[in-house]
Amino acid sequence: MKTFPMFLQMAGRHVVIVGGGEQAAQKARLILKTEARIVLVAPELDAELSALVAQGRATQVSDLSVGVFREAALVFVATGCVGLDYAAHALAKEAGALVNVVDRPALCDATTPSIVDRDPVVVAISTEGTAPVLARQIKSKMEMLLEPALGDLAALAGRLRPEVAQRIPQRARRFFWDWVFNGPPRQAMARGAERDAATLVKDALAVGCTPAVQGAIALVGAGPGAADLLTLRALRLLQEADVIYYDRLVDPGVLELARRDAERVFVGKEVGACAWPQDRINAVIVAAARQGKKVVRLKSGDPGIFGRLTEELRAAQDADIPIQIVPGVTAASCAAASLGRGLTERGMTDRLMLATAACKPGDPEPDWAQMLQPGTSLAIYMGVRQAHSITQSLRAARVPMSLEVEIVSQASTPREKITRCQLESLAETIHDEKVENPAVILVKWPKEAPDRKHQEIPPDRIMRMEQALCFAK
Repeated sequence: MKTFPMFLQMAGRHVVIVGGGEQAAQKARLILKTEARIVLVAPELDAELSALVAQGRATQVSDLSVGVFREAALVFVATGCVGLDYAAHALAKEAGALVNVVDRPALCDATTPSIVDRDPVVVAISTEGTAPVLARQIKSKMEMLLEPALGDLAALAGRLRPEVAQRIPQRARRFFWDWVFNGPPRQAMARGAERDAATLVKDALAVGCTPAVQGAIALVGAGPGAADLLTLRALRLLQEADVIYYDRLVDPGVLELARRDAERVFVGKEVGACAWPQDRINAVIVAAARQGKKVVRLKSGDPGIFGRLTEELRAAQDADIPIQIVPGVTAASCAAASLGRGLTERGMTDRLMLATAACKPGDPEPDWAQMLQPGTSLAIYMGVRQAHSITQSLRAARVPMSLEVEIVSQASTPREKITRCQLESLAETIHDEKVENPAVILVKWPKEAPDRKHQEIPPDRIMRMEQALCFAK
């Protein structure tokens, strides 16, 4: 290593920032996360830095001198002027300060890493200036791995550490902290239930041991395909799971993000086959949770939208097993994004209908005409094989056959395909273009424009016209 990573104590110390523009403001934002006082050295400050001085968050010094830099914990030079940068650097070094000069590596005693802030948990990433883009990419991955509330849990642990030392035998402390940071307290904090997390830890302290390991189920939305559309919570649960039960439409790239030693069980239904009926899926996820395992039931899209969530949710609740739902990006949203537009448009479509053509055996066909009215965007999931009957139903209801239809299959994946046609040729186009499920059929019926010939004149306008006529007479 050319550089040595180290965290500096900032409480009761000050940091000097030379410069009054945007680069100086960027450094100020960084130091504001610490307890250090900020000294801004510049004759003039931009609006953001001036506000910090006005709020008492920083002090301003107009002139450079050696004295400004004495006993500074750190100095940032960010003037943007070559001569001024060198002059400030020389004075700071004369004062014995640790210096970072923005965009001038040769003048830097220290470099600023990419930081993942979960105070008091802090991760610093550096490539020693060789690849800043790579450092930012690593930071992005770390941001996904560490849930936003992790710092709150670490802070809670810090406050309770003395009590843990008193109540938990030394040989059991490692297990206790593993339970805090890998068990129900962390899960509760991750979903925003800080009070529940604190209660779990304090209850365990009250009895001097952790409760028996209890399994849990998470119904997780995998999104429409692309792995980078996963939510942060979904990613964390995948990396904590003991066993993952996944559907046919879950992209393999999503499973690659799971914990390496997690058991993976395919429970999808292939077309024309029902090797995994719903009641069997319910039974196996409940059984795994009863064994104390962390279970992820991974569903494509959003589990709450045509994902048979209700059956699995009820099975877990009936078995008194903790369960959580993690939404995912649904296929209709992703399809619209691929088309470069929204699902609704103000003044044109103010109603959005999500429907599936994959109904339960024996159920009547959906009333497509009732769903598609003027001012509506209709998104039909898994409707490729029912395209003919959908068109016939809408034609019988006198829905205009000239409406534009957009079909997005395999949305967000490398196999994505976009097909456009008019409603009257939907079935033929799907056949000719060899469109296959999974696909979303989007039909938009904009509001009809008002007939200007028969548009009613507002009363206030009539009054003004009458007044004008009277004045003319």
